[in-house]
Amino acid sequence: MISRALLGAGLAVALAGCVSTVGKVVTAPVKAGSKAADWMTTSQDEADRERGREIRHQEEAARKACRKQGRDDC
Repeated sequence: MISRALLGAGLAVALAGCVSTVGKVVTAPVKAGSKAADWMTTSQDEADRERGREIRHQEEAARKACRKQGRDDC
């Protein structure tokens, strides 16, 4: 009876590591897929920053063109 209990306890300890490893192996593809999707998509914050940069570049180009024409109202 005692040997069964020890065998059961030893088996439980041995399998605990396996269960943990299996859990990591099972979730790894999900995490990798999630990370790839994150890299491939643009968040709204990133899109807003990029649009702000575009607008600033356009405004700067317009100011340069205005100054190049010799206008004073730039």
